[in-house]
Amino acid sequence: MANNIETIIEVDFENRNRATVFFRGILVAPVIIFIWSLASFSESYIAPLLVAPIVLALVVRQVYPSYLLSFNHAMLEIQARVGTYLLCLTDEYPSIERNPRVAILFPEIDGGRKLNRWMPLVKWFLAIPLIIVGVIYVFIALAISVIAWVVTWSTGKYPQWAAGTVVGTMKYINRVYGYAFVLVSDEYPSFSLKA
Repeated sequence: MANNIETIIEVDFENRNRATVFFRGILVAPVIIFIWSLASFSESYIAPLLVAPIVLALVVRQVYPSYLLSFNHAMLEIQARVGTYLLCLTDEYPSIERNPRVAILFPEIDGGRKLNRWMPLVKWFLAIPLIIVGVIYVFIALAISVIAWVVTWSTGKYPQWAAGTVVGTMKYINRVYGYAFVLVSDEYPSFSLKA
C-alpha cells in the first residue's frame, strides 16, 4: 500500500472528557464553517477538494501541480481531524493547523514517479465499487460510534473494540479519496479496513 494514502490516527482510550461526548457537533461547528467556507474555491460543496484542475493538469501536461497537492493534503488532514473529534476518537479539539496525532501521508508523486496521464478520466468509474463498499463501511462505523459514544460517556473510556472499525473506515475513505478524487495514486486501493 506504499502508493496509496496512509492515515495515522492516535486514539485516546483512557481519561476521556465525558461532558463533551454528545455536544461535539456543536463544539466543532466553527471548524466545519471554516472548511465549508473554502468550498467556494472548489467544485465540491461537501468536501472542498480541487479535482478538475488536477485532471486537466495530469491529462494535458502529466504534472501534478504542487500547490494543488498542498491544498488537497491540508483539506484531507483537517477533515480527518474533525472526523476524529466528532467520532470521539480523541478529545483534542480539531486545529486548523497540522497535528502529528492525526496525519495524512501522501505517496511520493515527485522524484521520477509519474502518474498515468489517462487514468484520471476513468478513475471515477473504476471507483464505483470502492464507493459502494465505503458507504456500507460508513454506516457500520456510525452505528459502532453511537455505541462508543454511550460507552465513553458512561465510563470515561473509549472502547478498544470500536477503534479498529472506526479508524479502519476513516483510512479506507481516505485511500478512496486519494485514488478517485485527489488522484495521487494509480494503484487501486484495497477493500480491506486493515490496509
